[in-house]
Amino acid sequence: MNEPVIDVVDLTKVYHTDEVETHALSGVNLRVARAEYVAIMGPSGCGKTTLMSILGLLDMPTSGSYQLAGQAVASLDPAACARLRNRNIGFVFQSFNLIGDLSVYENVELPLVYRGGLPRSQRREKVLAALEDVGMSHRMNHYPMQLSGGQQQRVAIARALAGDPAILLADEPTGNLDSANGEKIMDLLGALNARGATLVMVTHEPRYAARAGRIVRLFDGQVVAESEASMQRVIPPQAVLQ
Repeated sequence: MNEPVIDVVDLTKVYHTDEVETHALSGVNLRVARAEYVAIMGPSGCGKTTLMSILGLLDMPTSGSYQLAGQAVASLDPAACARLRNRNIGFVFQSFNLIGDLSVYENVELPLVYRGGLPRSQRREKVLAALEDVGMSHRMNHYPMQLSGGQQQRVAIARALAGDPAILLADEPTGNLDSANGEKIMDLLGALNARGATLVMVTHEPRYAARAGRIVRLFDGQVVAESEASMQRVIPPQAVLQ
């Protein structure tokens, strides 16, 4: 395996509510190489969301170590953590999380504005390239409510791509889509991976998990199995949804 972009060792996460102690993660070990495609599966409550929150630097572990793109995150203050997240992580959520009163272009540009340091011309170049990648450049002046669910998810993927992140984290990216649009989104994610994007995806759909290079199964906060996916659907690197 190449030098990992994600390196998690003996990760635990314990939540305390009143007198109840809940072990969401218990000794998770996970390595993800650059340009790898990993699917995470498991029943509800097994720790998938907690793990993705920690990988995305939205939460911190109780113990264990996590290195993102060679950077140990445990000792970072919140501001440094936010900078590392903004520069290295692209998020794709089930619910799209687009801002309704911003145009498609403005939604994709927003993380770059928060990052700071990029002149408007460079932001525009990155936004247009990301929208072109997902086949949505012709809709850049539209608003989310004017788009179908599949189109909104493509815009959400463009927003994640615009900052050239080291890794894309996709949490049930097809969960709010019908089967036809779900297949198209999975084709797009496969094409992005074929072009070199690192992708970690949570899914409950075996047919979608089978598109990944590796499947990691969680149960009761632990990795209980890892395997190579049984099916690979070849997507041309230049594939773009129209």
